[in-house]
Amino acid sequence: MKWTSATLNLSHVRKTFQSASSVGKTFFILSTATLALFVLLGVGGFLQNRVMTTSPVSSMKSLAATVTNQFFIDMLGMEVPHLHKDQTKFTFSQHNVFHFAFQFMTDINPSDPRSLVASEVPGMDANKTTVLVNGSATNPSDPIDYSPTNPHDLEAEARNPHQSPTPVSTPVGTPTQITSPTGQPPKTAGDNVAFIYQTHSNESFLPELNGVTNPDKAYSDKVNVISVGDRLAQNLEKDGIGAVHSQTVYPSTVKNFEYPYSYKYSLKTLQEAAVTHPDLQYFFDIHRDSAARNKTTATIDGKDYAQVYFIIGGKNPNWKKNEEFANKIHQVLDAKHPGISKGIHAKEANEGNGLYNQNFSPNNILIEVGGPYNTLEECYRTTDWLAEAISEVILNAKKVDAPVATPKQS
Repeated sequence: MKWTSATLNLSHVRKTFQSASSVGKTFFILSTATLALFVLLGVGGFLQNRVMTTSPVSSMKSLAATVTNQFFIDMLGMEVPHLHKDQTKFTFSQHNVFHFAFQFMTDINPSDPRSLVASEVPGMDANKTTVLVNGSATNPSDPIDYSPTNPHDLEAEARNPHQSPTPVSTPVGTPTQITSPTGQPPKTAGDNVAFIYQTHSNESFLPELNGVTNPDKAYSDKVNVISVGDRLAQNLEKDGIGAVHSQTVYPSTVKNFEYPYSYKYSLKTLQEAAVTHPDLQYFFDIHRDSAARNKTTATIDGKDYAQVYFIIGGKNPNWKKNEEFANKIHQVLDAKHPGISKGIHAKEANEGNGLYNQNFSPNNILIEVGGPYNTLEECYRTTDWLAEAISEVILNAKKVDAPVATPKQS
């Protein structure tokens, strides 16, 4: 019996040791895995800080812009028991932590298998943006890009073909139209510092088109976003800033036009403008968004205004300078007219064009004014305020660049 008892005791000790060893191994594995996770996150953050010089989309700044109030509540919940009752919605649950870590390291959303395909197919993730600067709009949203299925089939007529200003479409084969807001080429290039053009020149607005209700068909060679660009040019001229405006409608002027090459066509316009007017310093590519009306409209003092997005191309290695210029305009606009600007958004090559010809100049930015459901009048109201903000930024820059007057010696 003693021998049997000793054997049982020895067996019990062995099982206890094995159990303790198993618990120790499990603890060691979990600790190692946790440490590895934090090391990976740390390395990822370090790499992102390094990458920020070349890409805004990987910026931790954009991550901070998307942190919700629930995140901070759940952080408190880690210290205050029972503050979070629903574990499935708890930010730091095992499921959510894994989800975050996986998406952080791979940029693939485990809940959306399409993100795996989108990461491999250029343009499929075109509606994805990274928020660089939030606007004060009460209807925050990301810009949406649609392209016409066949631009050549879009023959929508304008509701009012005599509405002013009305862009003039040019026949195929004619050179790029670059004029002053008065319709005449400026006499001197030295007075012109702002250039306005429209890459997607036939983007239009449903209320201005006869019987067209499908936003995918909100395109016209007669009344389109060029009218908004013309309005901007006119306002800058009123503020004493020389402006040159391109009225080229690319689908009707470029032989064998292909929509995916739009930015190559507008690059040629930029190059021609720079040669003709060598003193140009500021470049504005005017677009309209493709979102629903409630995402592109703000009501202020009983009037509806089209809202604006500032878009920065992350593929541009010098994107920070373009963002700095856009942010100056955004800050002035947001301070004077809260709710009009929806902030500054960045896109990489797999999320759109990704460059937007912004490597042409550090003062080249893309501005989306309104959407397919806005009227031209709503866009004009906003453009008047936008021009006011742009003028203030440009005039302030001129004051800074002005030579310091040398006091006269008596």
